[in-house]
Amino acid sequence: MAFEFHLPDIGEGVVEGEIVAWKVAEGDVVKLDQPIVEIMTDKATVEIPSPRAGRIAKINYKDGQICPVGEVLVVIDDGTATAVTVPAAPAPAAKNGNGHGHGKATMPDYSEEPQLQLAAHMPAPASAGSGGGLGRVEVVDATPRAGGRVLATPATRRIARQLGVDLGRVPASGKRGRVTTDDVKRFAAGGGAAPAPATGAAATTRSFAPVAIAHAGEEERIPFRGMRKRIAENMTRSKFTATHFTYVEEIDMTELVSVRERAKARAAERGVKLTYLPFIIKAVVSGLKKWPQLNASLDEQTQEIVRKKYYHIGIAAQGGQGLAVSVLRDADRRSIFDLAREIERLGEVVKNGTATRDDLTGSTFTITSLGKLGGILATPIINFPEVGIVGVHKMEERPAVRGGQIVARWLMNLSISLDHRLVDGWDGAMFLQDVKALLEDPTTMFMEMV
Repeated sequence: MAFEFHLPDIGEGVVEGEIVAWKVAEGDVVKLDQPIVEIMTDKATVEIPSPRAGRIAKINYKDGQICPVGEVLVVIDDGTATAVTVPAAPAPAAKNGNGHGHGKATMPDYSEEPQLQLAAHMPAPASAGSGGGLGRVEVVDATPRAGGRVLATPATRRIARQLGVDLGRVPASGKRGRVTTDDVKRFAAGGGAAPAPATGAAATTRSFAPVAIAHAGEEERIPFRGMRKRIAENMTRSKFTATHFTYVEEIDMTELVSVRERAKARAAERGVKLTYLPFIIKAVVSGLKKWPQLNASLDEQTQEIVRKKYYHIGIAAQGGQGLAVSVLRDADRRSIFDLAREIERLGEVVKNGTATRDDLTGSTFTITSLGKLGGILATPIINFPEVGIVGVHKMEERPAVRGGQIVARWLMNLSISLDHRLVDGWDGAMFLQDVKALLEDPTTMFMEMV
C-alpha cells in the first residue's frame, strides 16, 4: 500500500539533487499536486508536487542531503493494494519562440498511472549562483518503446529525428536505462558500446581528501549547502576546466561621461535610469561580432567549437542568495535606452527572487561589475561554458598626460579573462582594444550600431 516516488531526471546531465527544504513531514496527509519539497540541482531549483494524494509514509533524504536521480525520494501511502513505483525519467522542456529550449511545460495528465514520465518547468538558474524563482515538476505521458519506455531528453530525441534513428532500437548507457545523445550518434554511425568515463586529466572535476577544521575557540558553523555550495561547485569546475588567462586595459571614459550626462535627461523622460553599463554592453557586442571566437563554447561531447550568432549578455552581480548572472537577450538588437530598461528589470527580479529561467540561463558572454566598489583590478572567473568574461572596475578622475600636458581625465580599467583552449592572447587583446576604441570615442560606437 505504498507509492514510491523516485527523484526524476529534471534536466539533461543532472545526476543528483540537493534537498533544500521539505514542505511536509512523515505522517502528513497530502493532496494531489500539493508542493512537497524543494530540490536544487546544478540546472535549477525546483518545487516538486505530490503525484498522489495520500499520507507521507517515509522520507528517505533529509534537508541538505544529496539524492541521486532515480533513487526513492519519498514513499506515499495512497491506499492502493500493491506497491507502485514511478521511475525516474527525462524532462521534455517546452521551447519558446527563439528555439533555445526555455518556457513552460505542458499541463500534466495524471490519469495515465502505469506509464509516467516527469517534466520540469524550471524558471530558475543554470548559471552559477543564480537565485530565486522556484519551478514546478509535473507528470506527463511517457513515450513507449519495444519492450518498454524510451528514456531520453528532448535534445536526444531531436538528434534522433534528425539522424533518422529509432530510439527504441538504441542501446542505452545512461542512468536507469536512459538513452543519451552519444548513444544515438554511435548507433547512427554503427558504433558499439558507450566509452568508459573520463579519468585523470580528462575529467572535469578533481577529488581531494576532505579537510577537517578543528575547534580552536569561539566560532559559528554554517552548513555548506544550497546556493553557496552550488556557486562553489560551478566556480571550481570553471577554474579547473577552462584554461584561464587575463588581459587588462585602461579606458579613458571622459568623452562617454559627457555623452551620458547629455543623455540622462532624455532617458529620465522615458522613465529610464541610464548608467554606463548599456554603453559597455554595446561596445562588447560590437567586439564579439568582430572576434566571433569570443562568443563561442566548446562542445566537449562532439569536440566542436560552437560559434554563436546570437548575443545574450550575462550580467554578473550580487543577488539575494549570492552571485547571480542575469541574461540580457539579443543585446545586439536593443537600443541604449532599451538595454538600460532591461538591466534595471533584471536587477529587480534577481533582488526579489522572482527571476525566471529565461532571466538566468543561456548567456553567451558575461560582464561582471561591482559598480563603485569595482576596485582597480580583478581577474574574474569565466562563466563556464562560455570562453570570456569582462570585469568592469572603478571609474574615477585621475591625472593623465594628453598632448604633453597633465590633465584630469575619467579613467577606468577593464579586465578580460579568457579560455586559452579556444582564444589566443592576440585575439583577446585585439577584442579589448576594439572595445576601448568604441568607449573612448562614443561617436564611432553609434556608427557601429545596427
